[in-house]
Amino acid sequence: MCQVLGVSKSGYYKWVNKKEDPEQKALSDLVKIIYWEHQGRYGYRRITAEIRRAGIVINGKRVQRIMKKLGLKAVCPRRYKRTTKSDHKREVSQNILEQNFEAQRKDQIWLSDITYIKTTEGWLYLAVVMDLYSRRILGWALREYLGKELVIEALRKAIEDYQITANTIFHSDRGVQFTADEFRRQLNDLGITQSMSGRGNCYDNAPMESFFHTLKNELLLSGKLETRYKTRIAIFEYIEIYYNKKRLHSSLKYRTPDEVYSSKIIS
Repeated sequence: MCQVLGVSKSGYYKWVNKKEDPEQKALSDLVKIIYWEHQGRYGYRRITAEIRRAGIVINGKRVQRIMKKLGLKAVCPRRYKRTTKSDHKREVSQNILEQNFEAQRKDQIWLSDITYIKTTEGWLYLAVVMDLYSRRILGWALREYLGKELVIEALRKAIEDYQITANTIFHSDRGVQFTADEFRRQLNDLGITQSMSGRGNCYDNAPMESFFHTLKNELLLSGKLETRYKTRIAIFEYIEIYYNKKRLHSSLKYRTPDEVYSSKIIS
């Protein structure tokens, strides 16, 4: 065998008897624990950040090598269609943000959008309200039909638990749900200024698009969920238990939305 492999006998037996480095094994075990704890959603950057948060100094490239050796990969991205109808005749609001997604404090800018989720029983539509500063999901609603009631419910849930501040801006696309008179009256009654994206420009609401992209990548990777009931439970667990409280966000310097929302500044 040594002749076939072109190696010396001493080199061969040294390789056979080689024991795994205890430190390397401990790191490999830790990487696997973090990877599976987050259900395969984390790539090497977030796993590196989690390890560093535990007080362990480690290089990202080392984590990348460990993951490659273990055959661990983060979930793969997919492309998704838009659901909102913006080719209507209703009046639209000015685009105040103009792709400037910088907030100096929480509750200064709220973003919102709608996406669809396919189940074996049909469609569900998800509306979300996000705080731009912390990327925290403040309110959300899930219904079987796409109407103004969907965004009204998401807004209502947001204002139930979070404080509207002076000059809060509510930014969304031009969907008919967001131009509905009843929805706009609620914004006016709360003293919120409405802002809307340009026609068909997904970059005008990029953080919101990014959230839906992440949710569908990480939660729905396996395909259709079985029932609407199970999908509702999965969405609740993802947003309220995982995304807001546990998932490290790269734009927040690998902190969770809850951590940033409860702090004074992003340092």
